[in-house]
Amino acid sequence: MGYILSLESYVTAPFGRLLATYRKGNILDKNKTNYSVARVETYTKTSITKAERHNERKNKSYSNMNVDLSQTPNNIHYKRCETTYNEKLKEKLDNGEVSLRGLQKNATLFDELIFDINSDYFEKHGGYEFAKEFYERAFHFAEQEMGADNIISAVMHADELNTALTEEYGKPIYHYHLHVVALPVVRKEVKWTKKCKDKSLIGTTKEVINQVSHSNKWKSEQVLDNQGKPVYDKKGNAVLIKSYSLLQDRFFKYMSDSGYKDFIRGVKGSNQEHLDDLQYKIKKDTERLENITNKVEEKESSYNSYMKYDKQIEDISNLGKQKRFSKKIELEQEDYENLTEYAKKGIVADKEIYELNSRIDNLRNAVDKWKSLYDDIIEKTKDYLHAIKLAPQKVTNFFKNLFDKEKQDELERQRLEQEKIQAERKAQEEAKEKARLEKQKLKNSPKYKKRRADRDAR
Repeated sequence: MGYILSLESYVTAPFGRLLATYRKGNILDKNKTNYSVARVETYTKTSITKAERHNERKNKSYSNMNVDLSQTPNNIHYKRCETTYNEKLKEKLDNGEVSLRGLQKNATLFDELIFDINSDYFEKHGGYEFAKEFYERAFHFAEQEMGADNIISAVMHADELNTALTEEYGKPIYHYHLHVVALPVVRKEVKWTKKCKDKSLIGTTKEVINQVSHSNKWKSEQVLDNQGKPVYDKKGNAVLIKSYSLLQDRFFKYMSDSGYKDFIRGVKGSNQEHLDDLQYKIKKDTERLENITNKVEEKESSYNSYMKYDKQIEDISNLGKQKRFSKKIELEQEDYENLTEYAKKGIVADKEIYELNSRIDNLRNAVDKWKSLYDDIIEKTKDYLHAIKLAPQKVTNFFKNLFDKEKQDELERQRLEQEKIQAERKAQEEAKEKARLEKQKLKNSPKYKKRRADRDAR
């Protein structure tokens, strides 16, 4: 690809065509469907420091140019780590709360759960205040998943600008999302081995420890058929459901049961909001670069005009007469005024050209960065692009049917939920009516009437 991506070249690029095709069929229309996302990043004792600096905003600057540090005070900590993540781990080890027994030096010790929904979802439901309540509930889900004591930090970021929606709404729109850093802890029974002197103890439980183990925490589950029997493929291998896919299911159900609606479970591997934002950034940075380049050319042209104003440069060099017995130069009043005017205009133009060239360098760096991200996305989606190239209509129809089915399933789920609510309401009304009839029956009974008569007589 060329150094500068124009809007036309970007849209006609393979991935641009793929997105354009999807949008044409309303498959990835962010204004119609909001997706919930729950994903997990893993870190070692060494690599966690980078995530910590990002999550806790300990850096003075960020590679993500959308981080607006003036808005960082709006970030919400549902659980704050008063030390460092590694120091908190050491504290738990020293207190015997967790164990790293049997783990290698470079083992995964920290899990980061990231919860997210399209920025537009929050904007249409109340913005910042709604996002705080939503992610507080999501934090409680993380406590349920990881264990409240195992969570080291939980922070909602509210300081990352969504440039695409900012342009659309005409006001700053921020990308609200939640980072939860936790230890993947599982309870493990330690058995007595053959080295035990008391042979009767061999194979029995010696102790139970809270072991940090990412692999055991996130085990895949085998698919079961309608009779509850394990499912296997043609080669006899067990058909598994990935643990992260199950996490997505649980998160969606938890938030839906908590009363949050108008979104559906995220599609595996979907990064649509980031793709939209990336396209927007490339387009805008390219436009700014072209605009500034044009300004530089205008200033250079003006500068040349200044230098040719009334006299040629060589004429300016010959202005004035040297005084006798002195190094000073005598100038006619008109020549002095002209020369002064040239100097002023030249200095101003030179300064503006320098500043604009600096901005060009910065923008070229920005475009390089977005190009790199774009190339990375192209690499990750090359299989889809190849499929689009071979059979564009079939692939388009496949995704359309997939998303249509998902939407239908969601509508069916909502319909069943509504029927359940109506059934519960009807049952409550019937129970009230039954209680009213029982009460009325009691009032009409001879025993009740006699007791009432005796009370009136007293």
